[in-house]
Parts: sequence; C-alpha cells; structure tokens
Amino acid sequence: MNRYAFYDFEFGILKIGYTDTAVTFLRHTKQIDSCNEHSALSDLAFDQIREYLKGTRKTLNFPYELHGTEFQKKVWNALCQIPYGETRTYKQIAESVGSPKSSRAVGMANNKNPMMIVVPCHRVIGTNGSLIGYAGGLGMKKALLELERNQTTLKEAQ
Repeated sequence: MNRYAFYDFEFGILKIGYTDTAVTFLRHTKQIDSCNEHSALSDLAFDQIREYLKGTRKTLNFPYELHGTEFQKKVWNALCQIPYGETRTYKQIAESVGSPKSSRAVGMANNKNPMMIVVPCHRVIGTNGSLIGYAGGLGMKKALLELERNQTTLKEAQ
C-alpha cells in the first residue's frame, strides 16, 4: 500500500510516495493532496534530496522501485547512465535504447518518470541544446542542470 509524505523544498512541495520497503514516487507538487505520513524511509529520501540540492551528494541510494512499461524502464535505465553534470538529447537516449526513431516516445517516458531527480530526466535536452519539458517546470530543470554543472566545474578546479 502506498503512503505519501510531503516536504517543503527549494522548488515548493516534494511529494514522496512509498511502501514499507521502497520509495515508489518522488515528484514536485503544488499542494498536499492526500494524507501526509512521514516515515523513516521518506525522511531518508528527503534528506538525500536535500543533500543533492546543496551540492553535497551526487548519487541517491535510498531503496526505490520503478513501475512502468518495459520501454519506460529501458528509458529510465538509460537516464540513470547519464553522468552527473552531463546531458544527453532525446535522440541520443532513443538510440541508446535501440529505437533511434523514438525520440518522441522517450519524451513521453520522461514525462511518466515517477522518480524525478533520482531518475535524472532533467539531464535530457533538445537536439539544439534547448531545455524542453520537465514535470517540475523549466525553471527547476535549469536550476538542477546549473547545480550539477557548477559542482562538476568546482571539483575540476580543485
């Protein structure tokens, strides 16, 4: 059974869906729309998200499960292979999952991504380098990309 916890964060409200064993949903929302039940697992996930947003964590390792179609899971797995601080185009992701003409379907899989930030769909951009679509809004996408680039640049300068 899914339960939900809501947390204030830099971009508004973060909604975390979870079971007894794993986080199943992590998304930006505008309002609290169900029972707000914090747990040790939801707190762990939120703490790691906060560390990521502060630039002190690059990987998130709380337990989570992805539920979707086989194609969506292939796309989400490909997104998880994009290194921190880098981007890929929708076309590159389509090619990496063996469907070079499915850029639009990759975009739809990104749209259905239940685990924003963890499955880094914010790292996917248009072929011309433009920021296209993001469940948290383009402002959030831009901020996440800048955070990662700044942290990568900072590390390289040291």
